Amino acid sequence: MSTKIPNQKGWLLVLPVVVLVAFNAIIPLMTVINYSVQETFGENVFFFEGVKWFETVLHSSRFHLALQRQLFFTGIILAIEVPLGVAIALAMPRRGPWVSICLAWNVVGAMWNLLALPDIGLLGRSLNAIGINYNYTRQPFAAWATLIAMDVWHWTSLVVLLAYAGLSAIPDAYYQAAKIDGATSGAVFRYIQLPKMKRVLTIAVLLRFMDSFMIYTEPIVLTGGGPGNATTLLSIDLVKVALGQFDLGPAAAMSLIYFLIVLLLSWIFYTVMTKDEVQ
Repeated sequence: MSTKIPNQKGWLLVLPVVVLVAFNAIIPLMTVINYSVQETFGENVFFFEGVKWFETVLHSSRFHLALQRQLFFTGIILAIEVPLGVAIALAMPRRGPWVSICLAWNVVGAMWNLLALPDIGLLGRSLNAIGINYNYTRQPFAAWATLIAMDVWHWTSLVVLLAYAGLSAIPDAYYQAAKIDGATSGAVFRYIQLPKMKRVLTIAVLLRFMDSFMIYTEPIVLTGGGPGNATTLLSIDLVKVALGQFDLGPAAAMSLIYFLIVLLLSWIFYTVMTKDEVQ
């Protein structure tokens, strides 16, 4: 029996992408690694420091506190958005005119930096009007609550769409068989819907973990890391070290440690969620 020889010409099609990725990712990465082991005092004069900056970052209480805030934020986001997204997807219709309406509703964002302002924002004025003392610019708890609410509103729709896609791919024969067997809605969810959504939920968890763990734009616009350092996540602290203090060596070392933490935790998530799959 003859074996088919694979066509290697396909690599030529992805070669431009490989070159582009090399230019936009590998070269900056090597630059960061270079800065992480050196010290500079201006005029492009560098002095080799070895792993000094890595030791400084890993022993820094500032880094530990920022990492704790980042893990706390990401943990809350995953605990809210994934179950909420699945619940909304389960409640959405599978057929009919309401499908497009529900999908359109789920991709609407909001200008939370204006919505939550205590003086002119609809949310801020409404909460203060009913007697709730709300000012996210001064109250750490209010800042955290607003930041989490903004992210949940913004990104739960991603989980909804992924979960809805997984549910829509389940053949009706599964539900008919479950109905004949007298299965409850809980049993249908556990033994039919949840296993069929496992792959898309793995993607949803990984995407939301990586995005929430590296979030920067939303909190810096909304709270600026404040009040004080209450919402100074790891990404914000990294930018402050790199651009605010212009400490390139420690910032480069912190960014590499940051990258390795994201890579390690993503690998753990993926391994745990796919360990039972039959290869």
